[in-house]
Amino acid sequence: MRKAARALGTCLSRSPVTAGYTVLLLATHLWCTAVLSTAEAQRLLLGVSTHLDNLHDRPLRVLAGSMLFFDGTLTDLASEAFVGTLITLGLGVAVCLAWLERRYGPGRAYGIFVLGHLAATLLTVPLIQVALAHGWYPESVRHAPDFGISYGAEAVLATGALLLRRGRWFAAAGVVAWPVLGGDWSGVLPDFTTVGHLLAAAIGFVCGAFLLRTAPRAAPAPAPAAGPALVE
Repeated sequence: MRKAARALGTCLSRSPVTAGYTVLLLATHLWCTAVLSTAEAQRLLLGVSTHLDNLHDRPLRVLAGSMLFFDGTLTDLASEAFVGTLITLGLGVAVCLAWLERRYGPGRAYGIFVLGHLAATLLTVPLIQVALAHGWYPESVRHAPDFGISYGAEAVLATGALLLRRGRWFAAAGVVAWPVLGGDWSGVLPDFTTVGHLLAAAIGFVCGAFLLRTAPRAAPAPAPAAGPALVE
């Protein structure tokens, strides 16, 4: 138990931004599920959803606010939503984003996360508009709930997969398989969230390739002195 606590403390101290962000995501989730009523929580989450109507009326608010919540569950362990929580909040943020922060610093790590979230969200907009114009998507898509960290998590997962020394291509295949296997491919086009996750993965792969070629690792924290320095 002491070793586990020590390892957790080391991880938190070496990735303080991710530790704080993870706590924030857990806090907003608990606020919606344990404090607010169902109707209040729905109004809040609809207010930060990045659907077409919100992006047209208040783009900055919803693009930023959407990153403060995750779309999943912490209690229904047998559900598909819990698997999504494990992938996005667990593997994506708590593991991969923390690792990128330790290795390359918080600026690069969160730059990739935010870029994946913003670019994938905005790049799906013309797809949705074309699909609505041709009747490929139902009109309800225009104001359907769409919030959370999954695009950003997908981007950092793709980046982290490409930076692995071993099992790189196996991990990259797993990153792509998640939206492909979990998405809806029944219509003329796959659902827009599947497209968004694949776009986020592509962004993450590009960022990973860029880091491999150009970015040095963040300097490690200096080790504590073993004792008083000797003066000669």
